[in-house]
Parts: sequence; C-alpha cells; structure tokens
Amino acid sequence: MTGPDHSAILSVEVAAFHDEAVAAFFGAGWDLPGGVDALWRALADNHRHNMLLWREEDLSRRRHVPDAAIAANKRAIDRYNQARNDAVERMDDLFAAALGDRARPGARQNSETPGSIIDRLSIASLKIYHLGWQTLRADVDDAHREACGARQRRMSLQRSVLAGCLDALLAECREGTARFGLYRQFKMYNDPRLNMALVAEGERPAPALGTAPP
Repeated sequence: MTGPDHSAILSVEVAAFHDEAVAAFFGAGWDLPGGVDALWRALADNHRHNMLLWREEDLSRRRHVPDAAIAANKRAIDRYNQARNDAVERMDDLFAAALGDRARPGARQNSETPGSIIDRLSIASLKIYHLGWQTLRADVDDAHREACGARQRRMSLQRSVLAGCLDALLAECREGTARFGLYRQFKMYNDPRLNMALVAEGERPAPALGTAPP
C-alpha cells in the first residue's frame, strides 16, 4: 500500500490552510492539527514557526523594555528560525521521495525547491493578514489605511504568482521536465561548535580571523 502522493498538493490548499491558521493564531490561538500526513505536519510546523517568528520580531523592536527582554526575543528568533528551516528541509525530502527519479535527460534544474516556495507562501499569508488588520484600525488616518490596503492587494497578487510557480514546478517535476536539488541551510550561528563567538566563550580560544580553522 502506497502513501499519499505529496507531489500532488495544490497551492490553493496551502494558501487556504495558511490563511486559516494565521487568523486563528493571532485570534483565539492555534496549534498543529492532528491526524495529518507527514507533509502537512512539516508544512504546519513551518507555518507555526513563521507565525512565532513574526510575533518575536515585532517584540524585539520594542524600545521601552529591559535589554534582557530583547535578548530573550532574539534567542527565541534563532530557535524558531532554525525550526522553520528544518521544516522546509523535511518538506523537500518528502517531495523528493514522492517524485522519485522521474527527471528526463535535459530536465531543467529549478533554483528554488517546493519547500522554500511554501515557506514564502507562509510569510506572504502573514503579511496579507497583518496589512488587512491595519486597514481596520481606528487610531490611524485614512491615508494609512488606504496605503496598507494597496499593499495588501499587491501582496495578494504576488502570492498568486508565487502559488502558480509552486503548481507549475510540481507539475513539471511529475512530468520529468524539471528537477530541484535538496539544499541544506547549515545555520552556523546556532551551532556552538561552528559559531566562533560561541567557541570563544568556551574552553578553547577562537582562532584569529583570517587564520586557518583548527
């Protein structure tokens, strides 16, 4: 018995899920849904961490709180960004497994992966939601609301174009006329073995810049 064909996912499904989750997260609250397959769990995990990142990025710009509060925001941003990227990589692994080796000779190499496009769709949904919220504010003038409404319409158009790119890439990959690579981000700043500022805080001194690594 074979599992679901992850390569058959449609951008309209992804966008609807993103929008519903954003409205719930910034309203009554939202968490990962249960009973979904591995791709949708990775997709939901990516989206959840993008929403958490949005909140922490806003909080990290505060000016009238103790420095320790901003430091906590920045550390949370690092954790959530790592988790967001890990979820992108999981999505791409699942897409690659579902597609198998279908690429024909001469198939074009796409520079962006399905997972990275879905990540961008997630961020677009956050911008669309928050720009829409700005148009409802009573404490700003009409010019502010109109400017945000125009930006929201532009962002919605950009998301539509990006969604079409996801559908086209997956269709071409199923046909064997396109392929994508499995990229790894290797976020060095989160790794105490690779971030030389963190190494310097440990037992071994960090090598001087420009010298060969140990």
